[in-house]
Amino acid sequence: MVSELTSMAALWGAVIFSGLYHGINPGMGWPLAVSAALMERDHKAMPRALAMLALGHFLAMIVILLPFSVMFFLVDWEMQIRIGAGLIVIAMGIYLLINRRHPKFLARVHPSRLALWSFLAAMAHGAGLMLVPIYLGICAIAPDETGHLAAERLMSSNISIAFAVAAAHTFAMTVAGGVIAVIIYFWLGLKFLSRTWFNLDIVWALSLVIVGTFGIYSAYYGH
Repeated sequence: MVSELTSMAALWGAVIFSGLYHGINPGMGWPLAVSAALMERDHKAMPRALAMLALGHFLAMIVILLPFSVMFFLVDWEMQIRIGAGLIVIAMGIYLLINRRHPKFLARVHPSRLALWSFLAAMAHGAGLMLVPIYLGICAIAPDETGHLAAERLMSSNISIAFAVAAAHTFAMTVAGGVIAVIIYFWLGLKFLSRTWFNLDIVWALSLVIVGTFGIYSAYYGH
């Protein structure tokens, strides 16, 4: 029981931490919130922009997580699915390490469509994939049951967990990105942003590899 609670706390901590990490990463959109407030010369534009970015990110997480929540065969093939998901995340990380060019189609999305931009950015960078091994680990921590009824209960529970994971992750991302955006807007300004732009592409790719490896490890050792 204690080990299960510890594992659960660690997995939910990973959900929150990944959200904070995504929020800090400028590639997830907080500079667009700063730009919106500066262009409109109204600080109220910032929370509106952050809300749209959060909506797009949340939808991207749900699109990735929900298919796993409705897998009846997750009951019998849980470890194999978690290992497979971990391998996919690792492959995505390696691909981003090799190909560091940003998707050109993101530049074609109109700045006013922040929710759409955020959704596409999260999908293109594999942000949702990062959550899959963690999400499957959370779903796996449950009493052992068998049969069709157990599968139905598992699916119902997993759908709720998918929304909870996406919501917690997105909230953490929005808070982290919002804090940075506020500091830039009220104290540092656009010049500071242009001079100190930092790129986390390599760190992002490596984090996918690490999370994928963690997912495989936790699946193999039954966490």
